[in-house]
Amino acid sequence: MLRIITSNLNGIRSAASKGFYGWLETQNADIVCVQELKAQASDLRPETRNPNGYHGFFHYAEKKGYSGVGIYAKSAPDKIQEGVGIQEFDMEGRYLRADFPNLSVISLYLPSGSSSEERQAVKFKFMDYFYPILKDLKECGREIVFCGDWNIAHKEIDLKNWRGNRKNSGFLPEERHWLSKVFDELGFVDVFRKLNIEPEQYTWWSNRGRAWAKNVGWRIDYHIATPGIAERARAVSIYKAERFSDHAPLIIDYDYPK
Repeated sequence: MLRIITSNLNGIRSAASKGFYGWLETQNADIVCVQELKAQASDLRPETRNPNGYHGFFHYAEKKGYSGVGIYAKSAPDKIQEGVGIQEFDMEGRYLRADFPNLSVISLYLPSGSSSEERQAVKFKFMDYFYPILKDLKECGREIVFCGDWNIAHKEIDLKNWRGNRKNSGFLPEERHWLSKVFDELGFVDVFRKLNIEPEQYTWWSNRGRAWAKNVGWRIDYHIATPGIAERARAVSIYKAERFSDHAPLIIDYDYPK
């Protein structure tokens, strides 16, 4: 089995201090995508740059303590691509692609619009720019898995208080429609929902109001994949036994060549 994990760390150094890398050693994952590094290259220690048995690759944000994505891989990729090709977004460290012989895996961190109208405008701009990239990738002939924090809960089942969040960033009609187009028009697959259609399956919880304890969460972290590899997903899980971040790791096993 090919095991791929995605996890928004909300700070790589913070997650490391909470035991993320010790846990990772027990997971036998082949590829691990991480988001929200909140660090620069000089901040990484050997155990977070290249954990035991992994090659580490990173796309850092220019702004210190902000954003950034990474990929750990047991087998070295043939090629690494940083960024989507537009400086406004690439300076925030939101896209890292690793090409393997049979597969491309992309660690992705969509902007959040929750802090201000200005950041919501940036999020919409990113979505507009990114959609043609998604289309090109879907048509390139490779199997692809996008792993990461898309900052959108797709359907009502994907967050606890959906009625109260219909006008809030992350559950706006425009955002949900855009993600529906990714699935319905482009043909990508929400791999978790392919295997698990149960409610209350969340990957992020606010730090306010005992949201974690009450499981008042959102499902905003995804594996979004081309149909070929999506069909070969065999097991999905959200790891909640320990808490390394305000997000939980999403683990999916694929019956796919390593």
